Amino acid sequence: MCRPTSRVLGLAKPKKLDANLPRRSIHLYSCGRSSEIWHRPPGLYSIIPSQRILHLAEPRRCAEMYLKKRPRSSPQWPVSSAALCWEASPRILSLSHPRSLPSSFSFPKEPETRVSRSAMHASASARIINISRPVQKRETLCYDSRYKEAPIRHVTRAALNAVASPRIIELARAKALAPGSAPDRPPEWPVSAAAKHAVASPRLGELAQPVARAATQIVQFNPEAFVVKETAKKAYCSERVKELAKPTQR
Repeated sequence: MCRPTSRVLGLAKPKKLDANLPRRSIHLYSCGRSSEIWHRPPGLYSIIPSQRILHLAEPRRCAEMYLKKRPRSSPQWPVSSAALCWEASPRILSLSHPRSLPSSFSFPKEPETRVSRSAMHASASARIINISRPVQKRETLCYDSRYKEAPIRHVTRAALNAVASPRIIELARAKALAPGSAPDRPPEWPVSAAAKHAVASPRLGELAQPVARAATQIVQFNPEAFVVKETAKKAYCSERVKELAKPTQR
């Protein structure tokens, strides 16, 4: 059998609490239970605060600039004696009356409609009973057939024996394609056997080779890239070139 070592037994022992901790339930059990109500010692109420605490407890004083600029020294607005003894004029009295409701105004209806006693004991007439009945409509989408092969809608004998006119026969024909129309090509073009076994000529091989150009580094620093030939300097424009060089007059 496997036995724990002395080290494991030492770690398995519960941790001893410090003796300086207060003897309360939250420290005794440590199981998440809330602590009990703390009892205040009797000497707590006879403690006198220090001068520092009294100084910090004083309210913050307002700045002198604010005291000089504020219109009143008290938050209460002083009312003069003339305003207290003042009598309102007829105009102010007329304006103080509440505004009357317009003639077209109607108060909101009550959520529950009250039924009168006469309506509760009223009896419907024969006309009202006749009008209250649902309208009986005839079903026209389906018809009763005698056998399964019969059509859903009855076809009259005249329609069965009818002969189409030449105009109807002409209109019943499908629309033909235009004379020059051709069907769409397939997405895959078949390659002929001759094209598969064809051999390119020397000319095609020469044209298929890429154009050999100089490197961009050499072309960029070519000092003779913008040199004008002497023959071009001594050339004269013909009359046709001068005519074409004129701007178009619109």
